Amino acid sequence: MTLSRWTVLITMLCALGAGQLNATPEQIAQHILKTGNNPDRMVMAIKRLSDGQAWTNDVVRADVRFQPASTSKIPHTLIALETGYAGLDTSFTWDGTTHWSDAWNQDQTLETAFRRSVVWVYQQIAMAHGHKIMARWLHDFGYGNTDIGGPENLTEYWLRGPLAISANEQIAFLERLATQRLPLSADTYTAAWSIMQEEAGDDWVMYAKTGYNLRDGRDDLGWYVGWIEAQDDTYLFALNMDIGEWQDAPQRQRVARAVLVGMGILPPA
Repeated sequence: MTLSRWTVLITMLCALGAGQLNATPEQIAQHILKTGNNPDRMVMAIKRLSDGQAWTNDVVRADVRFQPASTSKIPHTLIALETGYAGLDTSFTWDGTTHWSDAWNQDQTLETAFRRSVVWVYQQIAMAHGHKIMARWLHDFGYGNTDIGGPENLTEYWLRGPLAISANEQIAFLERLATQRLPLSADTYTAAWSIMQEEAGDDWVMYAKTGYNLRDGRDDLGWYVGWIEAQDDTYLFALNMDIGEWQDAPQRQRVARAVLVGMGILPPA
């Protein structure tokens, strides 16, 4: 085989390898269907950091804003860390109020509160900083519509509004976080990434957060957002989906992972 033929073969193989990361909306929908879910009831958006290549199954829904629910614990955690209100070892004392989840009915650290989505801890964080400071931080972060309403909304603006964010806006915010382009110290980034790390393999790591929004009179909304460092690149993702019943909440991670595996970004489980 001549040198030129080797060059052609190598080029073809590289193109095939890169093709694993190409996905039309129809192909992403097929990955979703394999999980037993309806792609018309959700959006999965992905962006490759190195070149800005983006993929989604629904370009319209990717720009539709919803309440962020517990995905807002990402910027709220950053605020708590940066202001010095809390660190990795800070303890939040449970006041004895019984909540729906046993995991909430105990003292928390910032990390356990993040992983367990403990609303009362983040309500304490919001109240401790006050309306003006929380509003300023979310504005500086460029987080969704940045609207937290008035002081009367301080403990629920991420659950009941008016704060709202789209899948594409989630990705834009996460990109600024992953590339350290938010107004934060190096220590805050280090602590935040420690709290956010969800999974890791031999050559990849995932940072992520779920969210679940109860909606009166219609199906609830589930979120799963984050980024993956793999294959010498970074892939940001945001999924939101309509969920009929709480017991189906794990479908958020299942669907997102199915798409990421199907595209060759993550290895099979």
